[in-house]
Amino acid sequence: MKRPATALLFGTLALASQLAHADIIDDAIGNVQQAISDAYKPNSDNVYHDDRDDNDDDAESRRQDAERSRQYDDRYRQLEDRRRQLDDRQHQLDQERRQLDDEESRLRDDADR
Repeated sequence: MKRPATALLFGTLALASQLAHADIIDDAIGNVQQAISDAYKPNSDNVYHDDRDDNDDDAESRRQDAERSRQYDDRYRQLEDRRRQLDDRQHQLDQERRQLDDEESRLRDDADR
């Protein structure tokens, strides 16, 4: 009689422990799913948020913006300098054209005499 009772006790414990393991596994899976869904909810208060990353991102963004602005300003100054050079060159060419026209007029006047 002892053997069947012992076998029944061990059988019951084995089934109960398997159910307990399954319960623990289900709880763990549920906790993982909850953690994942909390992490991906945009308005969740449970979301881990590292302000240092934002500050680093903001600082990097500001540094990049400042660098782009400086490059733009440098390029704009170069274009303005080039425009002034072309304007000066055009003024010189216009002046040379007037001198040539004056010389041509004098040459015709001398030839007509």
